[in-house]
Amino acid sequence: MTDHQFGPFGITTGLDSSAESIAAARAAEELGYPAIWLSGGPLPGLQTITDLVGATTAIKFVSGILAVVKYSAVDVSTTYAALEASAPGRFTVGLGGAHGAKPIATLNAYLDELDVPVEHRVLAALGPRMLKLAADRSAGAYPFLTSASYSAEARKVLGPDKLLAVSHLVVLETDADRARAIARDTISFFPRIPGYAASLKRQGFSENDLSSLPDHMIDSLAAWGSPADIKAKLTEHLDAGADHVAVNVITGVTGPQPIEQWRALAPALLG
Repeated sequence: MTDHQFGPFGITTGLDSSAESIAAARAAEELGYPAIWLSGGPLPGLQTITDLVGATTAIKFVSGILAVVKYSAVDVSTTYAALEASAPGRFTVGLGGAHGAKPIATLNAYLDELDVPVEHRVLAALGPRMLKLAADRSAGAYPFLTSASYSAEARKVLGPDKLLAVSHLVVLETDADRARAIARDTISFFPRIPGYAASLKRQGFSENDLSSLPDHMIDSLAAWGSPADIKAKLTEHLDAGADHVAVNVITGVTGPQPIEQWRALAPALLG
């Protein structure tokens, strides 16, 4: 494991430039979380990153991720340069979303054009070829929907010095049936996506697992229970070779940012 200044635990969440999102970012900072990984889907644009950095004082932000088919390398480079001038070291560019027949070639071409230092960019990576690209051309990898055993294998591909930051689903719920139902509802979407389906199969899950989402699969891909239970589960990634776990809290409802869950988890994760 390598010190990449994100600490062992951060947050994954979707934010925009609204007052609610600004308040959530400030709350995460006040609670002591060292980093927020901004989910790419809810991100309305690059200006939001600038707004969030400007509204906080020290917490780091990582775009997790910017789809290279949506944001040009020139625009991302410009945003990075402006933030590096105003808030040095607080923004790391996370890239991915290179779907299609030749994702490696697409990302390579994008990185050729991107004017961001290697140490300030990471790649969403699942398979061995993308992990190798992350090791060769970025600070490291940011996988999602992976087990601790995956982290051990990913570390072998990345080598000892590259960042391995995993986004892991978390349900702050001690009732097993309820917790698994919440996690299962979120996870059910991903086996339909070819890249995630392939990743899950590489992790040892069967075709039947991908369709039925059995308890053992849910328990590998989501941490649930008390704060202590959740920390123990997330620490399995760190013990397997990850440097950082981005805590992706899900509640089963669409609503406000899970600030209260972040607050409840903070003593266990950050204490």
